[in-house]
Amino acid sequence: MPTPIIFDTDPGVDDAQAIAIALAHPDIELLGMTTTYGNVDVTTATHNALLLAELAGQRIPVAQGAAGPMVKTRFPPPRHIHGDNGLGNIGLPEIQGRAEAISAAQFIVDQVNARPGEITLVAVGPLGNLAAALQLDPGIVERVKHVVVMGGSIREGGNVTPVAEANLFNDPHAGQRVLTAGWPLTLVGLDATHRCVLDPEAMARIAAGQGRLGEVLAGSYDFYKAFYQQALGIDGCCPHDSCALAWLMKPELFTAVEGHLTVVTEGDAEGQTIFAAAGRPFIAERWSRTPSARVCLDADGPAVVDWIVETLS
Repeated sequence: MPTPIIFDTDPGVDDAQAIAIALAHPDIELLGMTTTYGNVDVTTATHNALLLAELAGQRIPVAQGAAGPMVKTRFPPPRHIHGDNGLGNIGLPEIQGRAEAISAAQFIVDQVNARPGEITLVAVGPLGNLAAALQLDPGIVERVKHVVVMGGSIREGGNVTPVAEANLFNDPHAGQRVLTAGWPLTLVGLDATHRCVLDPEAMARIAAGQGRLGEVLAGSYDFYKAFYQQALGIDGCCPHDSCALAWLMKPELFTAVEGHLTVVTEGDAEGQTIFAAAGRPFIAERWSRTPSARVCLDADGPAVVDWIVETLS
């Protein structure tokens, strides 16, 4: 049976690539998308989610969610990475659909309660929608099958500060709430996603296999790739958000360990992900006080990229 998921997203070039996978993979049942600010403002994120599904010839429920962080002041969207419209500033067609009348958090709660024990939440942006869903109904912790979060960094260092990855930096209070909620959770962060590089040849194959959606993926990729050339010196991009789905469907391509997570919420290290490996003694028990979670510390990058290309071409 296909795996039912809700995809929480802020599209975003790499989000668009992941959304294409969720729409195309025969073993994924995409129940809906919930949108948040992050790579773009939340209104643009909702527009892009609707558009990407329509370009794939599908009508997927989209529920709009968090417009800013729970506590801190919102930083402007990273236009130099994703463009003003989140998709590399390419021209985009008009959308036909509209967002759901309910909030993202309510959509998550309703869907999970309708199918207890079945639904996986895949979150690839700041985590305000999942935190809000927990506030609405703490009981979903017991009814979600799994939560996969693309975010954080354990050994790799940060990509927006020396220590913090963008999604957790954007809303560290929501991140702390979600990563320590006690539901079954896997963190797929920069330690894994930076091992994966989607090069121009791979993108050309994806574009050829995805029709009108492929044109948008390829056009936005060119803008995104230019950033990675300057930032990391690579010929391609890291398909961060697609890696969350790769772990969900092909976990054997990742090296994961169990332990305890916390997120720094204040000061110079805000957004830093702290991981205490299971069973390792530390000077104080507080490092292991949070519920157990699974963290990806490495990935077979070429194999992950091959899976992405195979899915989309």
